[in-house]
Amino acid sequence: MLAKPRQPDADIEAQVLAEAASLDALYGNLSPLEIIERTAGDRFAGEIAAVSSFGADSAVLLHLIAEVDRNLPVIFLDTGKHFGETLDYRDALAADFGLTDIRVITPDEAALARIDPTGNLHQTSTDACCDVRKVEPMARGVEPFSAWFTGRKRFQASTRAALPVIEQIGPRFRINPLARWTTSDLADYMRKHALRENPLVAYGYLSIGCFPCTQPVKPGEDARSGRWAGQGKTECGIHLSGLEQSLTDASL
Repeated sequence: MLAKPRQPDADIEAQVLAEAASLDALYGNLSPLEIIERTAGDRFAGEIAAVSSFGADSAVLLHLIAEVDRNLPVIFLDTGKHFGETLDYRDALAADFGLTDIRVITPDEAALARIDPTGNLHQTSTDACCDVRKVEPMARGVEPFSAWFTGRKRFQASTRAALPVIEQIGPRFRINPLARWTTSDLADYMRKHALRENPLVAYGYLSIGCFPCTQPVKPGEDARSGRWAGQGKTECGIHLSGLEQSLTDASL
């Protein structure tokens, strides 16, 4: 019997794009908890993970996920350049919420040896550093899944102002349950559930990435202004086209 012809990648991505728009229209105005319940428990049951940086407000999304399924895989990208406080916070929140499946993804050692042998690549090319330490590893982390949750919000930066709740990334789906929430919504939820806060927040770090490229936020600036300060860079790439290209790369 002849093998069934492989569907072209462009056709698959077109189908995913159409379904993402349909799901966004269907679920986009629901509460974050309802979005998680309906996607993790129905359409993407057994095929979905969460991505978390265990940063400034990561506790909110992780608490919501734990309310639905404490066994849901949570992917944490360990770049090798995290604050020690972030790593401690990761372990503390996992224990607080009873999360059972934290998957730590690291950069490819051979690639690091080739591209960043001294560990100082961030000083000359933040884009190249993010590519090897974040984009490629994250593509490997989410590759086994059809969809994943993120904690991104529209208020965080102008580049996220039109962020949909459900979007297409290559042949997969990315779900942003907190997209419509404000800083007040997050603060209210943190207080209501007495959630543990990343200790770096007390020092003005409102968006927390790798320690060489993260600074405290100045009064009146947006939450992500402390990331790659002074470099005209606002995203590491895991939420941009670089990840999509990695995800559709035949080598994965």
